[in-house]
Amino acid sequence: MLSFSILNLGLSLAALSSAQQIRSDPGVAGPPLEIVHLYNDQWPTGITVSRSGRKFSNYPSGLDANNTNTGTNNKHAVAEILPNGTEAAYPNSEINNPPGGAINYTTSPPTGANYQNYLIGVQSVVLDAQDRLWILDTGRALLPDGTLVNASPGGPKLVGVNIQTNTVFQTIVFPPTVAYPDSYLNDVRFDLRPSVTPSGAGVAYITDSSNAGRNGIIVVDLGTSESWRRLDGVVETRPERGFVPYVWGQPLYYLPGPDQPLTTVPLGSDGIALSADGATLFFGPVGGRGLYSVPTARLRDHSPTAELRAQAALNNRAQRGVSDGFETDTNGFVYMGNMEQNEIGFHNPANASMTLFVRDPRISWVDTMSVASDGHLYFTDNQLAFSSAFYPGEDRRERPFVLFRAPLPGNGSRVFLK
Repeated sequence: MLSFSILNLGLSLAALSSAQQIRSDPGVAGPPLEIVHLYNDQWPTGITVSRSGRKFSNYPSGLDANNTNTGTNNKHAVAEILPNGTEAAYPNSEINNPPGGAINYTTSPPTGANYQNYLIGVQSVVLDAQDRLWILDTGRALLPDGTLVNASPGGPKLVGVNIQTNTVFQTIVFPPTVAYPDSYLNDVRFDLRPSVTPSGAGVAYITDSSNAGRNGIIVVDLGTSESWRRLDGVVETRPERGFVPYVWGQPLYYLPGPDQPLTTVPLGSDGIALSADGATLFFGPVGGRGLYSVPTARLRDHSPTAELRAQAALNNRAQRGVSDGFETDTNGFVYMGNMEQNEIGFHNPANASMTLFVRDPRISWVDTMSVASDGHLYFTDNQLAFSSAFYPGEDRRERPFVLFRAPLPGNGSRVFLK
């Protein structure tokens, strides 16, 4: 009897020792990731890559107090990543250093500085089809205690830079009826085809991801500088009530600010991408998994029923997972992060499918993507999910933050709408 028990024990131990043969998640799929740049100081969101390979990033003071320019700490809102791996304030140091800093402490409570000619709180940088750099400024910044101040008129703006001469050629300031004081201008896409606006200079589409509920799409005529809102506050642009995403197995709850109650993720329309033909705009909230679209003609419409017609044309395209920035390539694919799966996937509008593009355990929070002319998708991973904005309120990020790239499928490349 004893020998039989010993025999059974031996067989059980042998079975346990072969446990490594049990099928498990490999954690990696798709093309290999290449590390392009490491951010060792300021915390990045945006990345955009020019035709010649120049790279530009931004560092929002509205999401990280360490990025807030106080007037004495010489922080930069936008930088060019140089070939030697350093980051240089762009287009120059002066525009990155507003006199007295990014916050106006003479108001009560403090507000964002109202400078039109200086960068306050840049959330996105994007190159258009003419290889001009556009800087999207929220006009908002964080106080040292984590309070996000409201913007002042003059702060929220879109700044165009000629990267050949490294000079500003246009500044479009948003009125407070378009960019509210508690708006958060998040990302922008451009269509420069002369036919899309009466001015012939093209149009920009911008998401407002405000955690105060000011969610919608802002449209800008680049020729006249006129701007207006569409899909303002509709369900598709707002976060889903009770939405709780998971990153690296941990549920994400949001901390709006000091001494404020814990909430679910309240961030609305954020990711944005144009279809390869410019006819459709794709967008989605951070606080939700839905991918939505609307014909761009409905957003540009100025008729009395324009808003109703835009809402009527909304489409629910897919479930994409939790994502931040979007991008499009010449295949027509719409790329989106899926932080709950450590991956980037893409939606194919031709067959309404979602497909895995790349998966890697190092992916935690894909913030911004940029399809480049070299056939790669570049993206920043900045560990946003581990910042103090999320429960338990501790900064669990570990430097360096990373700029990755991966080769696109089907010889995909950058789309030029002009």
